[in-house]
Amino acid sequence: MAKPYVLGLIVGRFQTVHLGHTDMIGKALELCETVCVLVGSSQESGTEANPFSYEVRESMLKAVYGAQIDVFPLPDIGAGNNCLWGEHVLNRVRELLSRTPDLFISGKEDRRSGWFSGTAGRSVSELFIPRTVDISASRMRGFLLVNDRASWQRFSDPALWPMFGDLRACVLASAGNNKTG
Repeated sequence: MAKPYVLGLIVGRFQTVHLGHTDMIGKALELCETVCVLVGSSQESGTEANPFSYEVRESMLKAVYGAQIDVFPLPDIGAGNNCLWGEHVLNRVRELLSRTPDLFISGKEDRRSGWFSGTAGRSVSELFIPRTVDISASRMRGFLLVNDRASWQRFSDPALWPMFGDLRACVLASAGNNKTG
């Protein structure tokens, strides 16, 4: 059976992947023939807010979804959360996949509301997934920091569980570092 959208897009930092992310990606897989996941702030790593490198974040996504999704880096451009950023995102998708996404899937956050208000974004449908799991990536990093494996596992896909030690080491090594670079 054909899906209603050809190309779905999800953008996130994924610092770390949690069940809220998997809710969004699962919905995208139900609705879209192809799902593109752009890992934002891909140039950032080793800080308290962004401990994981792009490669680690990609490996988390691939551990859960394998070849079901396409994962690519999305470096910041300093534009902020506005239609300039949205144009950058759409240009990146076109550069990578030679087409504009049909559907943008995200959590309901005000900062994303203006991303596709420019001319190029008018053809992109938007689906906001309500938060069904009360979790955030910063809370997940907190579980890693204090070695609370049980809480971390409660909010993560079992495919990620073998990565706990390595992810915890990244968080510990980044603790207290607030310099971006």
